[in-house]
Amino acid sequence: MSVPAHIEAQLAEGYAGDITPQQAWDLLAADPDATLVDVRTEAEWRAIGVPDTASIHKQPVFAEWVQAGGRPNTRFLEELKAAGIADGPVIFLCRSGQRSIGAARLATAAGIAPSYNVLEGFEGAPGVDGVRDQQGWKVAGLPWTEDAK
Repeated sequence: MSVPAHIEAQLAEGYAGDITPQQAWDLLAADPDATLVDVRTEAEWRAIGVPDTASIHKQPVFAEWVQAGGRPNTRFLEELKAAGIADGPVIFLCRSGQRSIGAARLATAAGIAPSYNVLEGFEGAPGVDGVRDQQGWKVAGLPWTEDAK
């Protein structure tokens, strides 16, 4: 499916583009084939919380892009395939919208398209005070839960 007219992705190199957290939610709600993949670490899922997509009858896929200690997850594509992801749209989410770019690029290169990156991620980048409370999925008021996957 192509992106609905009301969701305009910012063009990006190597993947379908960047979308806001609200646009990600709208795409998930509108397209039964759309999947959300949270690429943060297991520690982040447990300490920070996870998106709650139950109200739109979807379950996020959890696949670490980088594992504990900063090691790349060499099984990332295998984990996507094991979760049944073979085609898009796929929406990748990390803490601030940076790691998920790499995930979207790799998925696109592997033929999983369209793949999108969520700008601002789950919590956004730290503000000048070092606190992550200015942007992201949580600040946008989208559903989330402290119950990790």
